[in-house]
Amino acid sequence: MYPGELVETGAAAVFFAFVFLAGGRLHPLRWLVRDRRTIVSFGAGMSAAYVFVHVMPELQGMRRVLVASALWRPHFEGMLIYFVALVGFLVFYGLDHLRNRLREHDAPDEGGAAFLVHIGGFSAYVLLMAYLLVHDVEGGRVSTPVFALAIAFHFMAVDHLLRSEHGAAYDRLGRYILAGMAVAGWGLGLLVALPELVLALAMAFISGAIIMNSALMELPTEKDGRFLPFVAGGMLYGLMLLPLG
Repeated sequence: MYPGELVETGAAAVFFAFVFLAGGRLHPLRWLVRDRRTIVSFGAGMSAAYVFVHVMPELQGMRRVLVASALWRPHFEGMLIYFVALVGFLVFYGLDHLRNRLREHDAPDEGGAAFLVHIGGFSAYVLLMAYLLVHDVEGGRVSTPVFALAIAFHFMAVDHLLRSEHGAAYDRLGRYILAGMAVAGWGLGLLVALPELVLALAMAFISGAIIMNSALMELPTEKDGRFLPFVAGGMLYGLMLLPLG
């Protein structure tokens, strides 16, 4: 990795950590939009656009990598990559379902089983996202700042969700864990280069997870999502990505 890329990706990882540490105090565009929830919805739309306009087309390239790297020639000709994206989608749906079941037995703000499941799942999520700062963007079609912008807004939505669900327990411990995972994922990316086959599967998994998490944070009415900002974020960021494809 060139020194410029090292600084660029490292700065992005630190910014991800800052998003979690600043938490509810972080309100970009305050001068333009006073409602922070509107910004969160806008960012969730951006992350959805990133998956549909950038990651999904890349899945075709990952499919070729999978077929070329496999020790055997699968009958389904690399369709496994799309199945792994589905697995990522379902895993995070399952984690949310499990968290809802466990929450019925937890006292509020005490960091019980529901909190541990939520933080554990999102710790792995943030770690992998930060890892992909080094190994996805380095040879990809989208620059680090463009990738980091979408993911930082997405992490704002994650932070909002976890704070609203777990309150003091998240403020006391959870946000520090996720901030640490952002930096640790970047460091892991510098130290460990996964084989192309594994990296393709990891990117497929995370693309499905982003779609599910964006939906979980925005679509249910009890989440108090904002429809128009979500659509605006998706459309504007999608249009910004089109010339970069």
